[in-house]
Amino acid sequence: MSKNAFEFVFGLHAVRQVFAEDFTRILEMWVLQGRTDQRLQPLIDQAQQQGVTVQVVPRKTLDKLSQQGHHQGVVIRCRALPILDQNDLAAVLAKLETPPFLLILDGVQDPHNLGACLRTADAVGIHAVIVPRNRACGLSPTVRKVASGAADTVPLIQVTNLAQTLEWLQEQGVWLVGTDDEAEASLYQLNLTGGLGFILGAEAEGLRHLTKQHCDHLVSIPMKGQVESLNVSVATGVCLYEALRQRLQASA
Repeated sequence: MSKNAFEFVFGLHAVRQVFAEDFTRILEMWVLQGRTDQRLQPLIDQAQQQGVTVQVVPRKTLDKLSQQGHHQGVVIRCRALPILDQNDLAAVLAKLETPPFLLILDGVQDPHNLGACLRTADAVGIHAVIVPRNRACGLSPTVRKVASGAADTVPLIQVTNLAQTLEWLQEQGVWLVGTDDEAEASLYQLNLTGGLGFILGAEAEGLRHLTKQHCDHLVSIPMKGQVESLNVSVATGVCLYEALRQRLQASA
């Protein structure tokens, strides 16, 4: 279970997703004084009807609650969800009726990047996102805000030993494909259908050496301009949508 009993969620999309997924988690709600918004008002009405305290407060209060995040005029305090681990990953895979489609992030520490990756993962139908528990970003209010609700729709699995998890995935028939700027094979040359785990590295360092050793294949994203690499969230979008294109084509 999560070490924290409560968490703050801010941003209209992230708050709306909590309302939709499990309203019973919500304990308190704060909204910006003087704001009238047709998207926000139904949430306020629902909270009041269900007996949740709604406080109308000045901007500085919301800024403090969201730690200067872009709160869009709404913050809620809710019960924290449990941290998911490899046992939960096994349960996710056991329920699948299609080949696993997984995203593995090796040491991504920027919450904005993790949030953006979760949003893309939701868009392409990723079954779970896997991250190391240590030296990597986990779920936070900023991650939830950037993910625009995807933090509650895509399981984020935090594992204590990524290398062991990769070995276990291979035993389950998941083919692991890592990205590496120096890889000779292009992303677009590889068959990305079937059980797949796409692995992308941290913002500056890329994949760790041990992680590369566990990959079944390494690919690079073609770069025709002057920049040497892409932001990890952008690279994630490029890779996952190529995989989705192939998977849709294969199932047509």
